[in-house]
Amino acid sequence: MERRKFIYAVGTAALAAPLASSLVACASESENFEGHTFPELAYAYDALEPYIDAETMELHYSKHHKGYFTKFMSAAEGTDLLNTPMEKIFAGISKQPEGIRNNGGGYYNHALFWENMTPQQSEIPADLKTAIENKFGTFEDFKGEFSTAAKTRFGSGWAWLLVDENGTLKVSSTPNQDNPLMDIAEVKGTPLLALDVWEHAYYLNYQNKRGDYINNFWKVVNWEVVNNRFKKATV
Repeated sequence: MERRKFIYAVGTAALAAPLASSLVACASESENFEGHTFPELAYAYDALEPYIDAETMELHYSKHHKGYFTKFMSAAEGTDLLNTPMEKIFAGISKQPEGIRNNGGGYYNHALFWENMTPQQSEIPADLKTAIENKFGTFEDFKGEFSTAAKTRFGSGWAWLLVDENGTLKVSSTPNQDNPLMDIAEVKGTPLLALDVWEHAYYLNYQNKRGDYINNFWKVVNWEVVNNRFKKATV
């Protein structure tokens, strides 16, 4: 089978998995939590082209993300962490070893990242757009602040739209595989939108042009997922 056809076939098979189930193992305070599992993609590897190419998606998902998950499970072996949702682990991450912090973050962050992208474009829901405009002035102002956070994150890391414990929207960035749920985060809150700015997320297609990758990210954002996270976090 030709490589591109193989990539498409594998990615298409993942479409059978419902999007809402891919983060079940990461949910906090979930009565249905049954242990950590590696989430399936809800779209084919080439579904986000030309903005994210199939080869990058395949390597990013099956090598980098899977590697974080495997190393996290190995680091957590023999501990209660295997039966603890990730968000609860992050709440006390300062007490955990680096292997849990880095690999647990990589496992969780990527799961959010895949979910908040889609090949089907749609308008941002009105309630979320209004909340963003109330906080940042205009939707374009928000995009500018988020993009700046992503562009200016030195080295490897992530950019975030989050909501804090007071229900306030904020933009932040974190180094490496840290995230706003961690007790060591400079800006704490519940992640709504995540953008991976590690070079492995874009270098095959964009080389050193991180700004182009960030600009194209807006063309694949799944605003329905972001809105659902927002509603859940602000109930």
